[in-house]
Amino acid sequence: MRIGFFDSGLGGLMILKAARQTLPRHDFVYFGDTLHLPYGGRSNDAIYAYTERAIDHLLRKEDCNLVIVACNTASAAALRRLQQGYLAENFPDRRVLGVVIPTLEATLEYGCKKIGLLATERLVQSQIYQMELRKLDPEIEIFAAAAPLLVPLIENNGQKWLPPILADYIAPLLEQGIEALILGCTHYPFLRPYLKELLPPHVQIISQDEIIPAKLADYLQRHPEIDSAIGREGMTKFLVTDVTNNYIRTATEIYGTAPKLEKTVL
Repeated sequence: MRIGFFDSGLGGLMILKAARQTLPRHDFVYFGDTLHLPYGGRSNDAIYAYTERAIDHLLRKEDCNLVIVACNTASAAALRRLQQGYLAENFPDRRVLGVVIPTLEATLEYGCKKIGLLATERLVQSQIYQMELRKLDPEIEIFAAAAPLLVPLIENNGQKWLPPILADYIAPLLEQGIEALILGCTHYPFLRPYLKELLPPHVQIISQDEIIPAKLADYLQRHPEIDSAIGREGMTKFLVTDVTNNYIRTATEIYGTAPKLEKTVL
């Protein structure tokens, strides 16, 4: 069996790369829905449909017993419904996990009282970070900024336009006096070099590629029945729903080496 990573595009490759380094012997399958990205402007029903098809493929065709929904937007729009409906009915012994709660748990360790969130429109509208944060610590304030242009720019080699657009997005958050900034999309770790130039030194950057691998390793340690079933050949398979030269170039830039992208049809 294998660990699956699902994302709406290629941004999750950065988290996968970090997970690969944390768990070098484990077998992984990455699924990027490049045909339908970005998810941020889609309806909840559309996001759920895309996500369920991808998860079903990973569980049935790729023999995954654990899938990480790396996409924050899909985590907000589809994760609970998947867990309580589809998974319970079809694969009750397997697990599908998200990234929102692990990210908030890691953020709380900094002891900040004002937190910024940079995310897609759909994620901001869902208010999932606010709702989950209230369960963990209702005294902490979170301020969200929707950033609809960032994913298309990252996926389509538009890096030269990122600094001024990013500055506009984070300006309202800085006016609120934030002490930390959650990068609420798997694509956004790519923005860290720009953010380090734009943010005051005291603002902590909370990046999921630095959080999720350790959380995954901890989960596997606490669930040996899942961990023991995962293959240990150190293999990684890369699946996408659309392949273009630009996607290959973007994947190589994000992952650091050129992953072999295999097109799959759902």
